[in-house]
Amino acid sequence: MSLILWAAIGYLLGSIPFGIVITRALGLGDLRQIGSGNIGATNVLRTGNKPAALATLLLDSGKGAIAVLLARWLAGPDAALIAGAAAFLGHLFPVWLGFRGGKGVATFLGTLLALDWRLGLTACGLWLLAALIGRISSLSALVAAALTPFVALWLDGWNMAAVTAFMAILIFIRHHANITRIMAGTEPRIGKKG
Repeated sequence: MSLILWAAIGYLLGSIPFGIVITRALGLGDLRQIGSGNIGATNVLRTGNKPAALATLLLDSGKGAIAVLLARWLAGPDAALIAGAAAFLGHLFPVWLGFRGGKGVATFLGTLLALDWRLGLTACGLWLLAALIGRISSLSALVAAALTPFVALWLDGWNMAAVTAFMAILIFIRHHANITRIMAGTEPRIGKKG
């Protein structure tokens, strides 16, 4: 029952659509009608408001981390793992938005940082290295997501590897359109318009 409770708490925290809340509060319009229609920080950046994009990035990362830290503090490591995975699911499939949410990269990274800072920093490092080489944000996210379960297995064992693999699969599914553009050579590069 405790794990079910923490799954629910994690999901509800994760399902808060900070990108939409921030853009509406600042009078920037409905984020779902801007750019890609995604609710994450990258699409908030398309409004031209960098502070709003940064706030969205931090809050989307933070909701996964808060779910993990609260659950670990009050109920232990198993609850933390469940709450983190549920927060990630909440971001991807928020009840408030008809289960149409974001792509999950920021929440993935925030959750990992709270579950095991070594794993989180490694995932961030993998993203950064891929970004420096390929200059494509979505490709960097896919590389980090694909490699993280192997690092998790090495650092933390099968349970962490299974949870990170589950999240990585969902990240790939949510990036299906990006993968098509990457393969076609039309995915936008970091720092370039359009």
